[in-house]
Amino acid sequence: MSNWNNFNLNAPEFVPKFTAPGQGPPPGQPQQQQQPQMRPGQPFPPQQQFFIPPGQQQQFYQNAQFVAPPGAQQLPPQFFQQPQPQVIQQQPQSPPQPQPQVQQQSPAAAPAAAPAAKPAAPAQADNKPTPSSESVNELTAELSNLSTKVEPIKEKEDEEEWEKKDNGDEAGAGDDEIIEDEIAAAEVAARPKKQIVIREYKPKKEPVNIIFCGHVDAGKSTIGGQIMYLTGMVDKRTLEKYEREAREKNRESWYLSWALDTNLEEREKGKTVEVGRAFFETEKRHFIILDAPGHRGFVPNMIGGASQADIAVLVISARKGEFETGFERGGQTREHAMLVKTAGVKYLIVLVNKMDDSTVNWDQARYEEIKEKLTPYLKKCGFQMGKDTYFMPCSGYTGAFIKEPVDEQICPWFRGPCFIDYVDSLPQMNRSVNGAVRMPLIDKYKDMGTVVMGKIESGMIRLNDKLCVMPNKVKVEVVNIYCEDDETDSAICGENVKLKLKGIEEEEISSGFVLCDLKDTCQFAKVFDAQVVILDYPSIICPGFNSIMHIHAATAEVQLSLIIGTVDKKTGERDLKNRPRFIKQDQIAICRFEVLGGNVVCMEPFKLFPQLGRFTLRYEAKTVAVGKVLKIIE
Repeated sequence: MSNWNNFNLNAPEFVPKFTAPGQGPPPGQPQQQQQPQMRPGQPFPPQQQFFIPPGQQQQFYQNAQFVAPPGAQQLPPQFFQQPQPQVIQQQPQSPPQPQPQVQQQSPAAAPAAAPAAKPAAPAQADNKPTPSSESVNELTAELSNLSTKVEPIKEKEDEEEWEKKDNGDEAGAGDDEIIEDEIAAAEVAARPKKQIVIREYKPKKEPVNIIFCGHVDAGKSTIGGQIMYLTGMVDKRTLEKYEREAREKNRESWYLSWALDTNLEEREKGKTVEVGRAFFETEKRHFIILDAPGHRGFVPNMIGGASQADIAVLVISARKGEFETGFERGGQTREHAMLVKTAGVKYLIVLVNKMDDSTVNWDQARYEEIKEKLTPYLKKCGFQMGKDTYFMPCSGYTGAFIKEPVDEQICPWFRGPCFIDYVDSLPQMNRSVNGAVRMPLIDKYKDMGTVVMGKIESGMIRLNDKLCVMPNKVKVEVVNIYCEDDETDSAICGENVKLKLKGIEEEEISSGFVLCDLKDTCQFAKVFDAQVVILDYPSIICPGFNSIMHIHAATAEVQLSLIIGTVDKKTGERDLKNRPRFIKQDQIAICRFEVLGGNVVCMEPFKLFPQLGRFTLRYEAKTVAVGKVLKIIE
């Protein structure tokens, strides 16, 4: 230690540099020691050389030059004369000895500690007080005692708790679990839930599907819009908006039809393309309106709608010339009447519309003329006058005889019930609620999952039911049920519903697939026998004849492969011994058909399930024949 007298403390590497006061540590905290600046290549001096003996500290601080950054205020050297942090940090310390009397010093004990520091005073070279090793040890012990004063208590408490749990304090643990369960239940109860309509097995109002069919411009959509307005399903403000928009397009008389024709193309051309859907309710029943297209180019869409109907409304235009156009050969009045009968509707209502027209003016003679011409053809289709067929005059534009009768001075010759009152008074439909689930799928789309649409023909569907999609044989689960856009937990046969399915993708479903029970699945066929009635075909039909078959919601190309026999129209006897080589118009025959293209079609024999056993054969945009499935061969 003798070389300290010749040591140059003014060397640049030992000159400490400090930052400005605003950039340093806050007052009350020790300055962070910075490394001295060294020249390149100079070895770093050993750590013990930085120890400053107590006798030479004053000289070190007097010779030190403190450099401040440019623009900063130069601080006096007295500001940095705090040797205690350096001595405490650099001086090697002995391990602290426990001193129990230093935890908290009272004012009386403070003077007693002063004489202990007096023996170190004579060793000082100057009058400046320097902390001794004993005082440092005391301060260190006091700091350690203060820092660990609270922590052992926490550790003790934690150890006691863990000991209780380890010792099997099940009572406390059970209480905690009960409290956690109560908190979780309260959180679940506080969450907003979707309101689901809880329905019984049999709803309060029976669902009835009504299809409006007839020739183009007969007034089907206008009557449907008028019914929705009179029953409160469309408010007056909406109709006024439709009327303004129709007036701008010079289509003032079409505004009522816009309640069902929502497509822009349909509104501009005044022609229904797809089957429109709406509903209205009475005190007894829930009616679903199916607005079928009247143009001959959209007959396949009309067949899909007729397959869902329970009641058919054949709309006839009483205007001069329009009835004759629709009823002539090739008109849609004839074809629609045959198609709805083939689809299995139970009742037919003939609405003679536009009786308020200037060419008719509620003329009874015109009404009777139309009735006399239609009756023979409807009997030929299989309808029975007075039992399942009913005629009535009406005006869709004014609403006459739709809900309220017209004044006797205007129409004194008809005093029958109005349309809504009549359909509400019809007998109850026969529903097989307890039967196997059968739901032909007419449409599908993707909305946060796979959603399918259709009419439940048999059985009942509940939430979370496990069903099967045929003919793919894919097992699915019903996640949501929507009836008229209202979420519910169940739906029965007769209702048009939307189902969200889990376990199948949208691309795996096509129109005509059938949703059915897992245990009682629907049959599907590639070759089948059927009884057909040839309605309208100018030539003969031989084996090898191809046509388009429409059965429920499915469409497929089939080929007549074999003519098995014929059936007598009057007696109904079958002649299966003499197999004819061909069949022609107005004949009834039993034939074997084969589905082309390697496809299969879901169907059931007519005796077991009539809704899935009826079909229509069309050729070159004309209905050629209607039939029913007798037997599935392959």
